[in-house]
Amino acid sequence: MAAHRPWTVAAILVAAGSGQRLGADVPNAFVTVEGRTLLDHAVARFAEHPAIGTVVVVAPASHLAQACADRRTVVAGGATRQESVSAGLAALDDTVEYVLVHDVARPFVPSAVIDAVLAALHAGAEAVVPVVPVHDTVRRVGPDGTLAGVVDRSTLAAVQTPQGFRRATLVEAHRRGAGRAATDDAGLVEAIGGRVVAVPGAEESFKITTRADLARAAASVPGGISR
Repeated sequence: MAAHRPWTVAAILVAAGSGQRLGADVPNAFVTVEGRTLLDHAVARFAEHPAIGTVVVVAPASHLAQACADRRTVVAGGATRQESVSAGLAALDDTVEYVLVHDVARPFVPSAVIDAVLAALHAGAEAVVPVVPVHDTVRRVGPDGTLAGVVDRSTLAAVQTPQGFRRATLVEAHRRGAGRAATDDAGLVEAIGGRVVAVPGAEESFKITTRADLARAAASVPGGISR
C-alpha cells in the first residue's frame, strides 16, 4: 500500500499555553531544553518527517515573531484550544487531506508514533489517537473524600497526541462543535458520531506542564533547562 503523498498531510502544532503552571515568564512553547524551545523540538519531529508536507504552528498572538522559522506557517491562536485548532485548519492548502493535531507540550514524540497514526489513517480510519496504558491504581472518590472502589485499569488508557484525522471529518467536527467544551479534537469527532481508533503511543511523548515535567525532560535530554 502506497505511503501518503507529503502534500496531502499537514501537522497543526498547538503552542498557545500560557506557562503559568510551569512558573515561566514566557508561554510554555518558548521554554527551552538543551538550548532549543519546546516548540522547536516539536516542530523538528514533524518538519523532518518524510510523509508530512506542511507544518502549521498556532502560537500566542504576542509571540508570533518568535514562532517563525523555516518550513512552518505561523498563525495566531484563539481564546480556547478549539479556536486555535480551527485557526490552524483555516491556514491549510486545499491539497491537504489528512491532518495531525499535536500539543507542543509533548515535544519529544517519537517518529514511530507519527508513523502509527498515519498508517491507521491510510488504512481507512477517520480519526486516530495514540494511547498508553494506565499503570497507577485508579480509585473512585466519593463527595466526602471516601474511597469508593477500584477502577479496572485494563479498560483505561491515557490519550496522547498527535491525533490524526481525515481533514473533512475534522473540519465538520469543528463546524458542528463550535462553542462545545471538549478536551481534544477526537472528542469533537465522537460528538458528531465519528469513530475514533487507538494506536500505541509512547512514554517518551510525556506532556510537559509542571516544573517536575521539565526536570524529567532535562534528565532525558543532554544540556538541561534554560529560559
